[in-house]
Amino acid sequence: MLERVAFEAIVRNALLEDVGRGGDITSDAIVPATIQTTARIVARRGGVVAGLEVASLAFLLLDESIEVTVECCDGNRVEGDTCIAQIAGNARAILAAERTALNFLAHLSGVATATHALIERIAGTHAHVADTRKTTPGLRALEKYAVRCGGGDNHRYGLDDAVLIKDNHLALAGSIRAAVAAVRARIGHMVKVEVEVDTLDQLAEALAEPIDAVLLDNMTPDQLARAVEIIGGRVVAEASGGITPETIVPIARSGVDVISVGWLTHSAPALDVGLDICALQR
Repeated sequence: MLERVAFEAIVRNALLEDVGRGGDITSDAIVPATIQTTARIVARRGGVVAGLEVASLAFLLLDESIEVTVECCDGNRVEGDTCIAQIAGNARAILAAERTALNFLAHLSGVATATHALIERIAGTHAHVADTRKTTPGLRALEKYAVRCGGGDNHRYGLDDAVLIKDNHLALAGSIRAAVAAVRARIGHMVKVEVEVDTLDQLAEALAEPIDAVLLDNMTPDQLARAVEIIGGRVVAEASGGITPETIVPIARSGVDVISVGWLTHSAPALDVGLDICALQR
């Protein structure tokens, strides 16, 4: 569950971007100020829902008297043409908040749906699907929440909560040994250390150091299986790079513990959701 403090500023900024300086000039011209209405938010195709609280807040920030009734919970799978929330209140406010609410709901539900689809494909293996830091600027907390709604795991949130030594760090440090020694001298005992490797030779170097995980980057399933054999359960084995719905199955069968997928947060297709006005009350 996301606390309101984690996303209220994001929703306020999104509303300001849409409402602008003059408000909803179309609805203000067409709809009398006193008109009340009810509306339904509908998932037009099946998927996993995420972002209902975020979408609800878009309406409430424009008119706190609006009533939002959610018909399911984040993380629920729904069929197409399913009502997932009902809205009641001032018609102008509902129309002004509509696009902002649906943008959040469609995007976050799309992330959750894509995550769940990958997890279904690798059922029967022990691999977990995780996200990365390849998130939309400003939306990281929401997108990582959506991954959890889809059943996935979160990789590190930012640069300050775990160490990930990548190829450019190694180019500057000179070696895996030097890089690991440098971070171990600086971090506390609660911080995990992961090293990215491209080859089995690099993997052997990394395993000689006090690390917690290895990121096996862009390896074939055969290379990954060999890497898992070499690791022998001593550290977490994470596969990354080139993960698609087609390639994730043989990658998971290689025996890796985690499969991290960047496109889940930056390129997952939105779930088709819409808002339909049901009735007017004068």
